[in-house]
Amino acid sequence: MPHMTAFARNQWYVAAYSHEVGRELLGRTILGETLVLYRTEEEGTPVVLHDRCVHRRYPLSEAPTRLDGDRIVCGYHGFTYDTTGTCVYVPGQKRVPRTARVASYPVVEQDSLIWVWIGDPALADPQSIPRARHLDSPGWVTVRGMEPIDCDYGLLVDNLLDLSHETYLHGGYIGTPEVAETPITTEVDEGAGIVRVSRHMDDAACPPFYAKSTGIEGRITRWQDIEYHAPCLYLLHSRIAPVGVLPEADGSDPNGFHTEITYAITPSGDGKVYDFWAVSRDWATDDAEVTEFLRGNNHTVVMQDVTALNLLQKTLGTERTGYQELSINIDTGGLAARRILARLVEEGEKPVEKVQ
Repeated sequence: MPHMTAFARNQWYVAAYSHEVGRELLGRTILGETLVLYRTEEEGTPVVLHDRCVHRRYPLSEAPTRLDGDRIVCGYHGFTYDTTGTCVYVPGQKRVPRTARVASYPVVEQDSLIWVWIGDPALADPQSIPRARHLDSPGWVTVRGMEPIDCDYGLLVDNLLDLSHETYLHGGYIGTPEVAETPITTEVDEGAGIVRVSRHMDDAACPPFYAKSTGIEGRITRWQDIEYHAPCLYLLHSRIAPVGVLPEADGSDPNGFHTEITYAITPSGDGKVYDFWAVSRDWATDDAEVTEFLRGNNHTVVMQDVTALNLLQKTLGTERTGYQELSINIDTGGLAARRILARLVEEGEKPVEKVQ
């Protein structure tokens, strides 16, 4: 078995995009917990319950399970649950057994993402959820998708924190030689659980992803500033501009193209991860052709990662015990992320002192 990154349970994770959750029942598995998601009829508030009926474990996300108002009616024997997971009806008797309830999970809808807390509900602080405001801010247009990958979620964290792989895995899309050749700077805020990795290229080829969408011809300055909020949210602040075009003295950048690339890295189970991806831009916002080009192009790039990571997971599964990885400078960010994830897991396992 390949090494599996342990799960930090007392953390917020993205379970879905806002647009995925409605009056149709949606099933997702996070940290090995099966969930069913839906919205209430009047307020449209998202609800997240455990996806197994207490009676015979029928999945509540599967037909013919249905909603009756805000209540969920199991499609096997009709056990009915309210939004708190309390069973309010069982067939053939008036008395509902006291133990007839399914877990309900803290849920927050923010920045067009549905965040869920799998751990101790008493510790769920909505204020601790990192922001990705560009995903639903006025003036920004976003293309997005989600791909499940059959790999340990730690491999996806590694992949995103070392962008030098763009040169080789994504050549002809977002990769150029300069990405791999340019040294990185890494900053780690251990306490906040944030890793920042920056790569500023003063004179680089313009990859097709940007040349075709921005119309820039010739060489560019290209900045990639990563901000990873462990365990789930990854932000890549990307700036490109024609070589020699500098930002204004006040820091504004009228001739630069800013793109926000967002990933939510949500472990589904051991060796399975949901790869939520989004590309947001504040330029050419009314150009549908640019939108469709970025959607198709970025989906191709994501699928190149999916194929590589599925293969890598299989390969690691055949390695002999005690094999040694080799790490170099480009891995500084990924190694810092591994340290932080290990600490979050450890902290989550400590007993919480109850205040009397």
